[in-house]
Amino acid sequence: MTNTPSDPTRRRALSSFVASSLAAIGTVGLSSKASADVSSPTSTNAPGKPTPAQAPDSLRKDEPNASHPSPADQPGATVRPIVKTGSDVFYRPTVHFSPTTGFMNDPNGLVFDGERYHLYYQYDPFAPYAGHVHWGHASSTDMLHWKDQPIAIPETEAGEAFTGCAVMDRANASGLFENSKGGMVALYTRASPDRQAQYLATSHDNGQSFTEYTHNPVLDIGSNSFRDPQVIFHKPTNQWVMVVAKSRLHQIAFYASIDLIHWVHLSDFGPSGLFGVDYECPNLIEVPVEGGGSRWVLFVSVNPGGPTGGSITQYFVGQFDGTRFIPDDTVIGLTDFAKDAYALQVYGNMPKAEAVSIAWLGNWQYCQELPTQSWRGCMTLPRTMTLRRDFAGWLRLAQTPRGLETLRDTAIAFEVKRIAAGSSAQVALPPGKALELLLFVTVDERPRDLPLGDKGRTGRFVITFGNDQGETLTIGFDAFSGQLWLDRDELKGFAQPFFTGQFSTVLNPDDRHFEIRVVLDACTLEIFANGGLSVGTALIFPVSPLDFLRLEANGAGATVERVELFQLRKVMERETAV
Repeated sequence: MTNTPSDPTRRRALSSFVASSLAAIGTVGLSSKASADVSSPTSTNAPGKPTPAQAPDSLRKDEPNASHPSPADQPGATVRPIVKTGSDVFYRPTVHFSPTTGFMNDPNGLVFDGERYHLYYQYDPFAPYAGHVHWGHASSTDMLHWKDQPIAIPETEAGEAFTGCAVMDRANASGLFENSKGGMVALYTRASPDRQAQYLATSHDNGQSFTEYTHNPVLDIGSNSFRDPQVIFHKPTNQWVMVVAKSRLHQIAFYASIDLIHWVHLSDFGPSGLFGVDYECPNLIEVPVEGGGSRWVLFVSVNPGGPTGGSITQYFVGQFDGTRFIPDDTVIGLTDFAKDAYALQVYGNMPKAEAVSIAWLGNWQYCQELPTQSWRGCMTLPRTMTLRRDFAGWLRLAQTPRGLETLRDTAIAFEVKRIAAGSSAQVALPPGKALELLLFVTVDERPRDLPLGDKGRTGRFVITFGNDQGETLTIGFDAFSGQLWLDRDELKGFAQPFFTGQFSTVLNPDDRHFEIRVVLDACTLEIFANGGLSVGTALIFPVSPLDFLRLEANGAGATVERVELFQLRKVMERETAV
């Protein structure tokens, strides 16, 4: 079998084979409108086998089993009109994508069509609250300079257009295109109050608009907790593979297809990983290992239930044989040590199989109460992903901003070579500009004859963004415990019970050297430390501009091996502070 089943006769034969195979193993009524949830042929139902946990679908029919509230959808809810305020301009990022108006959350449908990168996203165009979900759309030639496009997939009478994916059906395996060149196919969840099912739509204009498949849904298991499909083409087994969340079961289901329409259940992964309410937005991708080789990585978003509170994305490193995902070990990783990166999605059809992701820069605990009024929601920068072994030998995800160097504008002069213990160096910052800071520092050895109790209070290097009103945003390195912290608690533009202020992560033990890359852009902060093994993403809301940067050493001196500070050029036509 080749991976180009473009001949119509061959495609019909293959589809018939799938249908007959499904019927043989007990699938009921597989037709163009049927659902499929077939157990793997290798599974057993031995007497006495424990019954797996069931989602409480029968107990909740008034709205989908989504852990994040949708006030705009709830009967009787009051939707405020969109009114632009000064905060909307002051907090608008200049290098991170944000919607013109309305509410944006998960990225979805991330795909490269051969010329342009597409960013589709969950979008309520009517109000700055979650609800009435459409697929918004932007496109780019570099993943940085985005051009707004019309809404791609609307809400319909069948339900909201929840998260999904887009793939390039170049061989017309679906048979839904008029020529053998094929086109773009979107697979996504239609969510109604009592059911979540997987739908298909085709685009004949390079992703600008989509037409729903006549016989939707293509996958329906009768659940109201079944969503967020991501599809890849698995070359070794010559089939399309879908990963989709059985959210309340804490399981990720794997399905296979040869035509993107008829789907066979292969296996389930989980329950595994963090406790939480919902598992969402699974993504499966083969990621290169630095030094050679590759591993499969399964990303699963959890909401709520993150260790820092609210929503978080976890990942598992392992192997995928086309049927089952088998983790290498029992260790799970988190993509972020702060709390504002969720629903990570990976790009499909990338040149040279590059692993690139974008996540929603937000948290469901407070995303609908932020100080902006006409728009809410933004995306992280695109991040290149690799796997690297850490100090303990574990394979961990390393993330770095993709192509950010191309946005560097004027360098801000800041010559610092040495900072003595108890002293600091400071530089003024241009107001309203996005900034990138690169810093390589080695803290001196621990001073001798320290008084008892001083171990944890010495050898700290602190990066402070601040203003004369006393607001500070600090990032610090404790050299003698090998840990990094982030503190946004002294910024006074937003307060809410779940908007916690401090976060920390471990770097390398017994290593007084650290390197860090910081991107500060209006209400967004992204930290890449330890070569991208430790990443922190946070929303920040100062009342006044942060107009100075200060570096200081406490308890021990420090050698600054490299410091570079850049202004970043604005990438979109949005009304911002500059």
